[in-house]
Amino acid sequence: MRAATGTGVVSSIVLQSEDLDEVDWEILGGNTTHIQSNYFGKGNTTSYDRAIWHPSSFQPQDDFHNYTTRWTKDELEWYIDGASVRVLKYAEANGGKNFPQTPMNVRIGVWAGGDEDNPKDTVEWAGGETDYGDGPYTMSVRSLRVKDYSEGKEYVYGDMTGSWDSIEIVPGNSTASKTLNAPPPLTASQRWNKLSPGAKIGVGSSVGITCIALIALAGFYCVRQRKAGKRERAAADLAFESERKELSAYQMQMSKGGFAVSSKPF
Repeated sequence: MRAATGTGVVSSIVLQSEDLDEVDWEILGGNTTHIQSNYFGKGNTTSYDRAIWHPSSFQPQDDFHNYTTRWTKDELEWYIDGASVRVLKYAEANGGKNFPQTPMNVRIGVWAGGDEDNPKDTVEWAGGETDYGDGPYTMSVRSLRVKDYSEGKEYVYGDMTGSWDSIEIVPGNSTASKTLNAPPPLTASQRWNKLSPGAKIGVGSSVGITCIALIALAGFYCVRQRKAGKRERAAADLAFESERKELSAYQMQMSKGGFAVSSKPF
């Protein structure tokens, strides 16, 4: 991953569960010398003493580097470019109560911790307010690899404790890997190139016939509309001429002191 630049801009790699267990990598766009690791258990935010800033020999915004988390039931370990930088034992996380231990998914992305609408403490932690006028701010990810140490197709919460021993593993094979590794669908041009010459001729002929039919249909529609328009115009002309004659008769009658009689029924 190559982190984004920008004051208040945060590049994150987050493991998080539905029970709000969480394991983080976070890199600030305005901090070129340190990288933060962090964790939460059951969404416990009564204290913020779990984060550690690791000094870096490189600027994480300049090039791609590997950020790895190894998570077992006994410990959490963070690595930068293959070198271990932190180990958290189960018992060290409030006797295990705050140790992340429920099924998590991986979330990666960039966000503005320095947004002016965020709490003051968040803006300060992110390094200050973000100037959106200096954007765009881009976090780049070259690859992502996830390995599940257990076997089964999915996990089920056995109760509401959020303890690791309450998690049930459903036997079977997950189709997630097959779906993620499936080749992308062919583009229209790729499908066309795979057709045989005879099939291409057939497709071309069908398209040509369809186009001719559409042109003929459009022409028929236009002719019909023109004929209908001529009939409507002729009817309107007759109505206008009738009203003109009636108006002339009325004016003549009035000039003689008489009363006009309409030729139309009331």
